Amino acid sequence: MITVRFNILDVKPGYRILDIGCGPGRHISAAYEYEKVTAIGADLSHEDMLQGVKRLQFHDHLGAHKGGSWAFTMADITNLPFADNSFDIVLCSEVMEHIPNDSAAAKELLRVVKPGHNLVVSVPRFWPEKICWMLSDEYFNANMGHVRIYKKKPLVNLIEKQGATYWNAHHAHSIHAPYWWLKCAVGPTREDHWAVNLYKRFLEWDILSQPKLTKFMDRLLNPVMGKSLVLYFTKHK
Repeated sequence: MITVRFNILDVKPGYRILDIGCGPGRHISAAYEYEKVTAIGADLSHEDMLQGVKRLQFHDHLGAHKGGSWAFTMADITNLPFADNSFDIVLCSEVMEHIPNDSAAAKELLRVVKPGHNLVVSVPRFWPEKICWMLSDEYFNANMGHVRIYKKKPLVNLIEKQGATYWNAHHAHSIHAPYWWLKCAVGPTREDHWAVNLYKRFLEWDILSQPKLTKFMDRLLNPVMGKSLVLYFTKHK
């Protein structure tokens, strides 16, 4: 499930790409498919990164790369262990909503991007997220906790204040929104409800099979009910 549109980022051979909060490596895997990139995943979850390592090792086994390299490291988004201006592209997908000090996080994200290069940030979209909070008092404490709900303009302002220019946005994963509403309705940590499990199996089938019909439905519905808001910025030179 890829949130970021790599095709608009003009990925060049030799680029260094960092994914903060990489989880099991979905975006790192996508970045690794570009020619001679160095793809770095950073997260606080050791278990997630182990899954990411297995995923990238499988890519190597299949030869599903173009001469690049990859690595994973544990890192705190508010204190990144990288030098200034280290990366050509920095990705931060579904992380900022978990961070109490989001100003410090935004500052660190821009610090490690090279001047004139791109930062991509995605967060849960306001109204689908608001429904989750309304349906369940447990939701914002589940999955490591959501401490806020973002609207687009304040998040754009937060990141632009750190020295970047916003240049594009889109919404993603519309067909995933009902899954989270179902989970919140029955209890976000509950694993035994038939409707939730049925929808989960549908989403897993969709991710693996990528049928044209559901891809079309997702694109059609994203402007209306896309679960994620995805923002693109360029760091000032």
